Parts: sequence; C-alpha cells; structure tokens
Amino acid sequence: MNPMGNKSQQSQIKRMLSACKYSTQGFKACYKSEAAFRLEVWLAVVLLPLGYFLGESSIEKVLLIAPIFVVLIVEMLNSAVEAVVDRIGTEKHELSGFAKDVRLLQ
Repeated sequence: MNPMGNKSQQSQIKRMLSACKYSTQGFKACYKSEAAFRLEVWLAVVLLPLGYFLGESSIEKVLLIAPIFVVLIVEMLNSAVEAVVDRIGTEKHELSGFAKDVRLLQ
C-alpha cells in the first residue's frame, strides 16, 4: 500500500469540501442579493417535483427538470458578470450596459 496515495486522497477530499463550501457561500450570496434569483429558486422548489411527477419516462423527467437548473446557473453567471462590471467602475459606458443587459449597441 502506498502511504502517499492515502495522503493524496485526503487532500482531494479537503479540496472537494472546500469547493462545496465556496459554492454554498456563492449560492447564499446570490440568494441574498438578487431578487430574480430568489424568485427562480422558489419556482424551482415548485417546478422540480412537478417535472419529476409529470415526466413519464426518464428522458421526459430530465427534459422537464434540466432547464430549471440551467435557469439558476445562468442567473448566477449573470449576477457574476454584473458584479465584475460594477467592480471595474461605476461610470456609465455602453459596453458596461451591454455586458449587464446584453442589449444591442446603438
């Protein structure tokens, strides 16, 4: 038995636990600061069981449930982009508006 293998495995478990901790912190921060994300989370709480019970086959269940997670992930990415744009500067700039709202440049 390789003693280094056990230490490496412990290190990987530590990293995974740290990653879970940071993910949870990010989820909580997004939930506290974004009204749209809070609404989407509560809709997910209702829609996830509904999608599970309405889907007859496994594929139908996945097709009903997966978009709910996609919406949550995209909302978190959008919040991250907005935070980065706000961090860079507070002055109005059309590229900042584009990054935050994804609207066409005029």
